[in-house]
Amino acid sequence: MEEEVQPVPDVPKKKPHHKGTPEVYILRDWKEYLGESFLIIFSVLLALVLTEYFNNLHEKKDTKELLDNIKTELIHDKQFEQEQYTYQKNILKAIDSALNNHDLQQKILSNGVLHLEYIAPEGVVNRDLSSVAWEIAKSHNINTKVSFKLVAKLTDIYANQARIDKVEEKVANVLLSWESRRPENIRETLILLRDNYKGWAFDRAPSLIAKYDVAIKMIEEEK
Repeated sequence: MEEEVQPVPDVPKKKPHHKGTPEVYILRDWKEYLGESFLIIFSVLLALVLTEYFNNLHEKKDTKELLDNIKTELIHDKQFEQEQYTYQKNILKAIDSALNNHDLQQKILSNGVLHLEYIAPEGVVNRDLSSVAWEIAKSHNINTKVSFKLVAKLTDIYANQARIDKVEEKVANVLLSWESRRPENIRETLILLRDNYKGWAFDRAPSLIAKYDVAIKMIEEEK
């Protein structure tokens, strides 16, 4: 009787043992580290220089725009002041005529009512001087962006404009006082009107008009 052959169990094969992959270390000398450091420093400095350059370009553009606006405003104000100077010259002539004309005085002050149209047909002032561009420029620190001479000239011009603008308030104070409505005070009222026009506005006008031309030229040179 033949012996029964027993099957041989599968023996798991041993996985081949691989040695770990050796790590490679790259040794760099101090010159390479120094080169990388210089490259980083150069990149930072370049970024700072470019930022400063573009900031300066932007600031110059803004300053030029502010100066252009001021120049435009001065041109308009000069024209308005010239027109107002002519208008006020006629007002002063009308006042002088009224001072020598009793009938005209009675027309100007009739039944306690002052008829200003006999003296100033377009109102106390006929033009308004603007300072909007100058105020905006000051809010943007224009004083630090242009020459001291230009700042001084513009400050003087706008200060004189403010004084000239006060003529409306000063004349109104005369016209609205109860003393001005008394017939016996009509000459004094006219004299006060004349003095306020001359002192606050008319006498200042020629100098201011000349200053406009100087400032406009200075702005052109500044840009």
